Amino acid sequence: MSKAHRASPQDEKQVLRELRVELVSCSRERRWNRLVRRRHYLKSADLVGEQLRYVVTDAQGHWLALIGWSAAAFHLKARDQSIEWSEQQRQARLHLVAQNSRLLILADRHKLPNLASRALSLCLQRLSEDWQKKYGHPIVMVESFVDRQLHYATAYKASGWEPLGYSAGFKRVSQDFYERHDRPKELWVKVLDDQAWDWLRAPELPAPLARYEKATPPPCSVDTRRMSSLFERFEQVEDWREPIGKRHRLATAMAIVALACLAGVGQGYRAVSRFAKRLNRHQRRQLKCWIHPDTDLSQVPSEAVFQRVLQKFPRCDIEKMAVQWQNDVLGKVPATDAVVIDGKEVCGADLMLVNAVAQPSQRLLGVESVDSKTNEIPTARTLIERLDLQGKMTQLDGMHTQHQTVHQILYEKGGDYSLILRENQPTLLETAQTLLPADVPPYTQEDHLPRRS
Repeated sequence: MSKAHRASPQDEKQVLRELRVELVSCSRERRWNRLVRRRHYLKSADLVGEQLRYVVTDAQGHWLALIGWSAAAFHLKARDQSIEWSEQQRQARLHLVAQNSRLLILADRHKLPNLASRALSLCLQRLSEDWQKKYGHPIVMVESFVDRQLHYATAYKASGWEPLGYSAGFKRVSQDFYERHDRPKELWVKVLDDQAWDWLRAPELPAPLARYEKATPPPCSVDTRRMSSLFERFEQVEDWREPIGKRHRLATAMAIVALACLAGVGQGYRAVSRFAKRLNRHQRRQLKCWIHPDTDLSQVPSEAVFQRVLQKFPRCDIEKMAVQWQNDVLGKVPATDAVVIDGKEVCGADLMLVNAVAQPSQRLLGVESVDSKTNEIPTARTLIERLDLQGKMTQLDGMHTQHQTVHQILYEKGGDYSLILRENQPTLLETAQTLLPADVPPYTQEDHLPRRS
C-alpha cells in the first residue's frame, strides 16, 4: 500500500488560511451527529449540559473537521487543585469552563497535519462569544481529555494547551452522574485569557465576570460528627423488612432521605430517588463517610425502596429523632418564636401532614398525619395538645378559626392566637368587625398585655 503524500507547504498554507469555523445549524446537526458516531473512536455524539457544535470547512465548503463542546466535568482533582478554588467557588464558577468533548478530523491527516491545531485555535477565538449569545455567560477556560493509548495530543500541544494529569477513570453519562470505565485519560486545559487562573481562584470575580457568578447555597453549618449522630438514631429503629432481597440498610435509606430534605429537594418519593441518583462521585464519598466507610453506594436505593420505607417507618419515631437531633445541634427553640401550624400534602404519597414550626427560627416542633376519615382541624388539635404553647403566639390559617381550637390554645395551653377570618364565616366576621373597628391600633412591644384576637 502506497504511503499518503503530504500536501506541499504552499498548498497546506493556502488551505489553512482559508479555513472557516461555523456553528452547526439545526438542519445540519443530524449530519454532524451521524459522522461523529460513525468515525469518532467513542462512537457517540451525545454531549452533556450546555453544548455547541462546530464544523470546519475549506473555501469550497467541504467539511474537514468537527468540534464539539459541552459543560465541564463536575469534579476533576487535577484541575480543581491547579485552580486552587474552594468547593463553593467551584459550584459558582464551573460554568465558565467548557470541555472539548469531540474533535474529529475528516480530511486526510497526512496531507494536512496541522489542520487539527489550526481548527482548534480558530474555534477558540469565537467560542466565548458564541457561548455568551446562547447561554448568557462567557467562557474563560477550556479542558479536554486525551486517551494516550490511542492519541499523542499533538493538536493540543501545538495550539497551546497544557497537561495537568490523569483522570480517575470515570465517564459522565448524564448531568452530574458518572460511571467507571477504568481507562484514565490525560487532562489538558487552555485559558482563553492569561488572567483566567487568578480569576477563577480569586475571592471575588472581577467586575465584568462577577454578574455571571451563580448563586450557591450556604455551606452546611453542621459538622460531620453531628450528622453521624442522626444516622446513629436511625440505626436504633428495628428493621421490619424481610432479609431476603434486602440490599440497603434501613438507616442508609433514611439517611439519604434526611440529606434530600436538608438539600431542599421537592416532596415525594420520586424527588428523593432523583436526588439519590444524581449524587456525583464526590458526594457519594462524603455520604459514605457520614454513614459508614463500608457502605456500598454504587447503586443507590430505588424509588420503590424509599416508598416502602417511608410508608412504614413509624412517623412518631421520625419526629422524635428529628426534634431531638435538631435541639442537640442548635439548642433550645428561642422563647420569643411564634408557633405556625399548617397542613401540607405529601406529593405522590396520598398523605396529608399537619406541621408545627417555630418562626422565625424555622425549627420543627411536631408533626401529625391526617387520618383518611377526618381532616386537618381535629388533627391540628391533637398536635396542639402535645405542644408547649405557654406564653407563645400560635398562628393558623382560616380553616382553624374554630371556637374549640381557640379555647384549647387560650385556656388549656396558656397561649395567644392569631387567626384569619374570611367571608365564609359571615357571622363571626361581622362580630369581629363590630368589636374591633379599623381604627384599633395593633399590638406593639410597649403594651403590657398582649391582645388575644
